[in-house]
Amino acid sequence: MIIWLKRLAKGLAVLLLSLVFFIMLMFRTDIPEEEIEKKYQTPESHYIEVDGVNVHVRFLGDGDPIVLLHGSFASLHTWDIWQQAMSPYFMTIAIDLPGHGLTGPDPKKRYSTKDYSQLVLRLMEKLNIEKFHLAGNSMGGGVALQIASTSPDKVLSLNLIDASGAPRPQQNTLETGKPSSNTNSTAWIFKALENPIFSQLFLKCTPRFLFAMNLKQVYADESKITEKTIDRYYELMLRDGNRKATIDRLTTPRDMSVDFDRLTMPTLILWGENDSWISVSQGYLLEKAIKGSKMIVFPNTGHVPMEEIPTESVGAYLSFLGVEVRKDYLQAPNFVSYAD
Repeated sequence: MIIWLKRLAKGLAVLLLSLVFFIMLMFRTDIPEEEIEKKYQTPESHYIEVDGVNVHVRFLGDGDPIVLLHGSFASLHTWDIWQQAMSPYFMTIAIDLPGHGLTGPDPKKRYSTKDYSQLVLRLMEKLNIEKFHLAGNSMGGGVALQIASTSPDKVLSLNLIDASGAPRPQQNTLETGKPSSNTNSTAWIFKALENPIFSQLFLKCTPRFLFAMNLKQVYADESKITEKTIDRYYELMLRDGNRKATIDRLTTPRDMSVDFDRLTMPTLILWGENDSWISVSQGYLLEKAIKGSKMIVFPNTGHVPMEEIPTESVGAYLSFLGVEVRKDYLQAPNFVSYAD
């Protein structure tokens, strides 16, 4: 009995030491603001103070403005190819929302959908932009919905890409007679960060392989995931303050209220058929809720069509905006703006 207890104690000690060693290997300090900016800001980067937050914004192109809003855990870099493709026809304005990318945390922890929507509207006021096209992916799509509902007179057109914020179908369960939860997302990272132990561990121990696993959920075709993409998602999360902001954001009430009857602007809905984070069924709910909207579903595509199939997805958006997608690029495009 004594020998068995000694072996058990030895085994537990080895297990504990192995766990401590693993945690030490995974320990990561925040990357200083100046260091991360040197790597990821571009000549088109600008920092604009909005209500106490120094917002990182990237401008590219000339013409009618298009505001681009990224999703959770992402940054404005998700729009890299879209901005390049649209810049000959439009002025694209990509934004790092607070708690993401190079913007970093909001000292007042304003991370709800309504907070983000107000920040975007205040930014447009500072830029003296009265009307703009609006595109958002995932969480950014939910913010775009909130903006379009709050200030429909400012939104020339709306583009929702695998967006959050679809209305819940009022289907009662047989057992309780209450509306079903209609939960579609299988994103493990959100569920894990709701755990207080894991979330506190995440603040100091953030292994890169978790981001590689996360991207494998986000992309339908894993072969399109590059080491550079994994590094970008990972390193921007390590930007000073972003990990703590992520925990604060995910524990902040969503605070979203959309009146779909106010969404009368031209609306395009783009969706990856194989999205495992927000099911394509949510896209159909949005199409039903927004009168006159048009929906395009991309086969063999996941949650971020802008990154996974940038050419096809931006082509669909440009066509919606009146830019003819041409096979012969020596031919001048036909262009009609919704701003008229």
